[in-house]
Amino acid sequence: MVSPFDVLDIEDDATEADVERAYRERVKQAHPDTGGSIEEFQLVRRAYRELTEADWGANGAGGANDDGGPAPADIDLDDGEGTGPIRVEFLDYEAVADRGWEIDDDDLFAKAAAADLPNADYGRLLVEPDESLLEAAENRGFSWPFSCRGGACANCAVYLVAGELSQPANHILLDAHAERGFRLSCNGYPLSDELKVVFNVKHLPELDELRLPPGPFRRMRTD
Repeated sequence: MVSPFDVLDIEDDATEADVERAYRERVKQAHPDTGGSIEEFQLVRRAYRELTEADWGANGAGGANDDGGPAPADIDLDDGEGTGPIRVEFLDYEAVADRGWEIDDDDLFAKAAAADLPNADYGRLLVEPDESLLEAAENRGFSWPFSCRGGACANCAVYLVAGELSQPANHILLDAHAERGFRLSCNGYPLSDELKVVFNVKHLPELDELRLPPGPFRRMRTD
């Protein structure tokens, strides 16, 4: 396993201030928008999270930087990328269709919030830096549709209402789908601090022919 110190290119006796400075530089280099890759970007964020969650007492670092500034977990990067969990508000397309709503309705999530929907249909979850959107949903007890997990079908597709989701592997969606706002949750990683997504959109007409035979899709039990 690659050491988080190696990922950030720092010594293993680095102070929190050293970690913060190294992270600020490396996360900008690794960001997909500046020529990096999503894999490298997630690796850098994971390394930073591992170091800031470790016991730094053995290295002589306290809860704040040497200069008295905030601890690294509180930094606010110039590019807007944080290091903590990403907040995701989600809505099941079945609930949208059942009520005659439209996924591109500007008030869609306000309507959902006022509709007293079950937790499996509408709610919020947190996505850790090293989790895909689908993994985050599964790790928190939800069962969203999927099949191949490799970007080769539209079973796991979501519709982006707000925010941005990376798509490092996509062998099925056309550019027109991406421009419309569709992404694959199986290998999509959040690139914004917050997301609003409609999941289970695989039955929309434009995606219907891009599906594989149904995979496991069980609603989360709320009892």
